[in-house]
Amino acid sequence: MIIYFLRHANAGEPFRNLKKDEKRALDKEGIAQCGLVGRALVALDASVDMIISSPLKRSSQTAALVGNELGYEGKLQFSDALRPAASFADFHRLLEKHAKLEAIMVVGHNPNLSEFLGRIISEPGHEAGIELKKGAVAKVELGRNTAVLQWCITPKALRALYSAAVESSRPKTSRK
Repeated sequence: MIIYFLRHANAGEPFRNLKKDEKRALDKEGIAQCGLVGRALVALDASVDMIISSPLKRSSQTAALVGNELGYEGKLQFSDALRPAASFADFHRLLEKHAKLEAIMVVGHNPNLSEFLGRIISEPGHEAGIELKKGAVAKVELGRNTAVLQWCITPKALRALYSAAVESSRPKTSRK
């Protein structure tokens, strides 16, 4: 199984009121991040059988926007196992439930999404320290007894690559 770990894109500053914070939407930068990430996933030939998101608005918006870029036609699934306070046991049950699928994308929050990623690719008690920045996506190939991190990309890196590609495609001017 392939698992794409996607942290929700930028949504501004958190609200102190947790109920209000659950409804916090992506900001302009976050929407742009989703476009970058989605187009990068298309360029990397990513495809998913299912997108599963935290039910919080910023995650569901990220899932929908990136899914749209990917051409995902399925219905978004929501799981409390991807909420900010979810445990690794909750996440593990989520993976077991969808184990027959070839590729899934999980969209959630830190610190737990980074923790889940680190724990899934490491031996118990030796978790890898990986921090998913807002809008970052990581690809993990999960086998029967192994999990391998294939790559992890941030929107900042994607912007830099895009800028470099644009710059290199410009005609060079000669100096005399």
